[in-house]
Amino acid sequence: MSRLQGRLALITGATRGIGAAVAKRFAAEGAHVILVGRTQGALEELDDEIGDSGGAATLVPLDLRQFDDIDRLGLGLHERFGKLDILVGNAAGLPQLSPTAQIDPQVWQEIIDVNLTANARLIRSLDPLLRRSDAGRAVFTTCAAARDAGAYWNAYAASKAGLEALVRSYAAEIASTPVRANLVDPGPVHTRLRNNAFPGESKASLRKPEDVTGPFVAAASADCTRNGEIFTL
Repeated sequence: MSRLQGRLALITGATRGIGAAVAKRFAAEGAHVILVGRTQGALEELDDEIGDSGGAATLVPLDLRQFDDIDRLGLGLHERFGKLDILVGNAAGLPQLSPTAQIDPQVWQEIIDVNLTANARLIRSLDPLLRRSDAGRAVFTTCAAARDAGAYWNAYAASKAGLEALVRSYAAEIASTPVRANLVDPGPVHTRLRNNAFPGESKASLRKPEDVTGPFVAAASADCTRNGEIFTL
């Protein structure tokens, strides 16, 4: 397990679920992981777990809705590391499902901010650092709802559809550089976000977060040549 040996990887939404699992897998694969999340205590717990397994991490408590802080993140990483090899835009929110005509404007804005705009701001802030890597990789977590939105999924589905369009556009722009940008659709996974959407669903048939880290490693690896695509299990 050394496909990411010596790489510097930033992961958003790292405190739980898929983000935490990806962070632990990347560290096990040899990456130094930069853990981004809102909760200091949860970041420290994950840091301890990674350290106990021989990995290394840097903690960045950050609310992705504070867009100016994302701009400062790029500057801070440049001053400390000079580059970034891997960006994993994983953080996401899912509101209580509701009819489109009744969605609270504040709820709509929060979901668009976290799931879409924050990733656009991350690209804006971190693209110069990815270009300083010999093989910069940007990876974003998506969902089938982006392509097959059912009733009441309005804000979440729109944010993920927008994210997919954003990443495809970015991928086309960087095609002539060493940077690659892709998405991962892990399918149904036993996470808090999934449970909020399907509270009565049986969890026995769902994959665990640690079961879906493989495509993230593949998309983050320096030997990945795919660009603007969706990785699945």
